[in-house]
Amino acid sequence: MAKNLINKYVWLVETIYKAGRITYEEINEKWLDQDMDTKPIPIRTFHKWKIAAEEMFNLVIECERKGGYHYYIDNKEEVKRGGLRNWLLNTISVSNLLLDSQSLKDRILLEDVPSGQEGLALILEAMKTNTQLRITYQSYWRDESFTFNVHPYCVKLFKQRWYLIAFSPNLDRIMIYALDRIFDICKLDGEMFTMPKNLYPEDFFYNYYGIIAGTKRKPEKVKLKVSAGQANYLRSLPLHDTQEEIEENEEYSIFTLRICPEYDFYQEILSNGEDIEVLEPKWMREEIGEMIHRMWNKYKND
Repeated sequence: MAKNLINKYVWLVETIYKAGRITYEEINEKWLDQDMDTKPIPIRTFHKWKIAAEEMFNLVIECERKGGYHYYIDNKEEVKRGGLRNWLLNTISVSNLLLDSQSLKDRILLEDVPSGQEGLALILEAMKTNTQLRITYQSYWRDESFTFNVHPYCVKLFKQRWYLIAFSPNLDRIMIYALDRIFDICKLDGEMFTMPKNLYPEDFFYNYYGIIAGTKRKPEKVKLKVSAGQANYLRSLPLHDTQEEIEENEEYSIFTLRICPEYDFYQEILSNGEDIEVLEPKWMREEIGEMIHRMWNKYKND
């Protein structure tokens, strides 16, 4: 599918979504106002784009005939909900915005994603056909690399890094590999694997904060005391789908989550400094306290 067509579908979805309800005539006004083209969108073309956008982004664009045929997105929650389709919608939307702002290129600062994009393409190709991969991998914790076969189950983007979630026949369990630590990768054509019917990648990570998952730890309630200022950040960008705010006052808020607390969650808590305090569970509060104590020992004699 031509890239410029995808851009037009994204533009149409954004225009209808932001307007709430909008007529075909008003859509054409915005089309011409933003110099998208010198001619209005023909009605047949408009309907083709509408149908294509619905299929691509899993949306339902309805038409309210009362009062002038207003178009609206009937399942707006799909735009807000996470997932591949809406990640693509947001990514393409931002990409279009940046392409239209080339004159500001020195004033738009982006973050690098240190992951092998070449490897990602090969992994996705293998996932489509359930083909095994042979990778050479060196973790951050080892001085040497190892070469072995894996069954690529899914990929996940977390904190600017891509990860491969795959079954390791050698270890007989699911492992998680950072793509920027894969130094060689090839597809083993003809060597297939069967995707487990009871494995749902989203469920695999559901009880966890980040990329560390599939551990033996059981989910439990975590209670956090968050400073009033930092609470605003947690409201706009929750730490987890289960996050709830159960108390609020001028000085702090209390949030609860139901997750399996692992090392990457500890890192996130500690990165907030004194603005977040772990209240429960007690064992986690004690572990965080011990980590802070060890940190303090490194500075106290200065």
